[in-house]
Amino acid sequence: MSSSMVEIEIANATTVRVTNDRLVVELDDGRSISLPISWYPRLLNGSHEERNNYQLIGHGEGIHWPDLDEDLLVQDLIAGRRSYESQKSLDRWLRDRGQ
Repeated sequence: MSSSMVEIEIANATTVRVTNDRLVVELDDGRSISLPISWYPRLLNGSHEERNNYQLIGHGEGIHWPDLDEDLLVQDLIAGRRSYESQKSLDRWLRDRGQ
């Protein structure tokens, strides 16, 4: 019996844009992905300035928003995974922000 291994390349983020209703990520393989911002409550509740203050981490494997204490993995975005944050954690974060 013969088997072969398939090498899977995971795309990395090159740029990020957050609008009032979408998270748009440009990937290094030429694709763009667009997801509802409502899937990521910290981004949804962040200001324009906080949303635009992001850092690519791990050569674009992830995205970090320091002002919002939010980290998202590109592979999760590609797979269409929503935020893993519990409602209790989000409520505490909102309360600490005065919202």
